[in-house]
Amino acid sequence: MLVKTYGSAVYGVEAITITVEVNVMPGNTHYYIVGLPDNAVKESLQRVESAIKTNGYQMPRTKLVINLAPADIKKSGSAFDLAIAIGILAANNQLADPGKLKDYMIMGELNLDGTIHPIKGALPIAITARKEGFRGLIVPKQNCREAGMVNALPVYGIGHFTELINFLNNENSLQPVAINTREEFFQSQEDFEFDFSEVKGQENIKRALEITAAGGHNAILIGPPGAGKTMLAKRLPTILPPLSLKEALETTKIYSVAGKLPAHATLIAKRPFRSPHHTTSDVALVGGGGIPQPGEISLAHNGVLFLDELPEFKRSVLEVMRQPMEERRVTISRAKVAIDFPASFMLISAMNPWGCVAYFHHLNLKKN
Repeated sequence: MLVKTYGSAVYGVEAITITVEVNVMPGNTHYYIVGLPDNAVKESLQRVESAIKTNGYQMPRTKLVINLAPADIKKSGSAFDLAIAIGILAANNQLADPGKLKDYMIMGELNLDGTIHPIKGALPIAITARKEGFRGLIVPKQNCREAGMVNALPVYGIGHFTELINFLNNENSLQPVAINTREEFFQSQEDFEFDFSEVKGQENIKRALEITAAGGHNAILIGPPGAGKTMLAKRLPTILPPLSLKEALETTKIYSVAGKLPAHATLIAKRPFRSPHHTTSDVALVGGGGIPQPGEISLAHNGVLFLDELPEFKRSVLEVMRQPMEERRVTISRAKVAIDFPASFMLISAMNPWGCVAYFHHLNLKKN
């Protein structure tokens, strides 16, 4: 029997719908998963088999083929576990009404006992589910508030594999999460850990940072240790204009894809402040990796990127920031894919006076 379930794959800060085709056919007991899966997807068969058997259901004793379509796009991560598991049960005639599967997008990572772990990118997945016209989205409980920010899409949070089975047999067993996005967003906009009003004295530098914030300029702070450079930089986001809903959505998508949203979080309501250590690498700063992930400049999108002890950063790290700062985005290119990440940020850097002299002397030597 052939059954189709639906999931989603995240590329950059966008998601595309993936059809999980499960077919149980005559033959020896062999399980295959195709459609350019990476190792994490291939290993899902072991997790799925354990979860199915632990909860009293049966794996097929014949040939099982799972295809992740479109098959020419590489699939990565463990978020397809839940869609694969429910597809196997439906194809093996262990679900009362397999026809309901076409109405829902299903995402989640399975533990061996059937409990469900959170996933990355729940927000872009929810946006895609609404765009594709699905009746609902089923995600882990830890991600339901994040995905629930998308209006006009019922989002159901589950904590165990059997909850999904019960829901498909009786849709009244779960209720969609209800979130007032605008109310929560505006309530948390002024909840700052640090505030610019806490700074006493320092009138000249405060005036300079106010001008910087008003014009969206970059700035460099030069002063001896203990002068308050880092303290002032941390408080700069509190005098920037509040995030709009559109900006908050853009920033939240980046943090969602990077897996850096707190549990049960909704929108990021405050401008981000990122302060990478001076030993950071090129890839960590601008993004990349085998599976391209956003770097520090993208995590600082719509906020502030603070580089403390600027002369200590490697020259190559500073050079790779040149183009993203001009174009307000960064393109990560690989052999088979090119992904754009937004990177519109204010750059604030700091250094000591003697470090400043040594730094510019070093640059002059390089130039000559």
